[in-house]
Amino acid sequence: MNHNRTAAGHLAAFVTILIWGTTFISTKVLLRTFSPVEILFIRFVMGYLALWLACPRSLRLTSARQEGLYAAAGFCGVTMYYLLENIALTYTLASNVGVIISIAPFFTAILGWMFLGGERPRFRFFAGFLLAMAGISLISFGNEAALSLNPTGDLLAVAAAVIWAVYSTLTKKISALGYGTIQTTRRTFFYGLIFMIPALALMDFHVSLSQVISPLNLCNLLFLGLGASALCFVTWNLAVKILGSVRTSVYIYMVPVI
Repeated sequence: MNHNRTAAGHLAAFVTILIWGTTFISTKVLLRTFSPVEILFIRFVMGYLALWLACPRSLRLTSARQEGLYAAAGFCGVTMYYLLENIALTYTLASNVGVIISIAPFFTAILGWMFLGGERPRFRFFAGFLLAMAGISLISFGNEAALSLNPTGDLLAVAAAVIWAVYSTLTKKISALGYGTIQTTRRTFFYGLIFMIPALALMDFHVSLSQVISPLNLCNLLFLGLGASALCFVTWNLAVKILGSVRTSVYIYMVPVI
């Protein structure tokens, strides 16, 4: 039974990364029409509504501390991570962002050791990390034309990787509370959308219906909203619940390959 549960965790992580690995391309397409914050808001509103349809039951928390964990997870994993990633894509190549985001497992392991009582990273961890990054770079930058550094975009991608590591650590703490994965993900989305509101005001949010229902835009928004947000956050949180934040985060190494 335990073996089957572990296998389910690995499958959930793999499916998540399989879909997330293509989101950079969809976002690049949408950035021709929408701003980063507009894409972000639309996709997570879609995801939030889809999760309500999938599980209409309310989530009743027992303390302000629990509520604070969800608020922090929404701020980091939804608002800040995706805002940084989407803005990074306006400055640099999707391949650059994919490679840089792959450093997230490094930070996840460090934070897991510091705050979750995990094992201290040893030489094998650092050696494996360097080998993985070398392999990813060779695949992503197979020819000189593919390598194009942009300090602004690349640094934003590094910041996104750090933020994602914080989110993964928070997710592990939340999973220990024992609530349903869909309800947990929905509450995280709720806080992510709340924290996004100031960004909407500052970044001149303006979306027309004609932009949204354009076939190319609508297909990409539905893919990001229903697939990459609603489905994948549930499967990722499930994987973290079963495998732990560090083991699940290793799957991020596959993103640039996909």
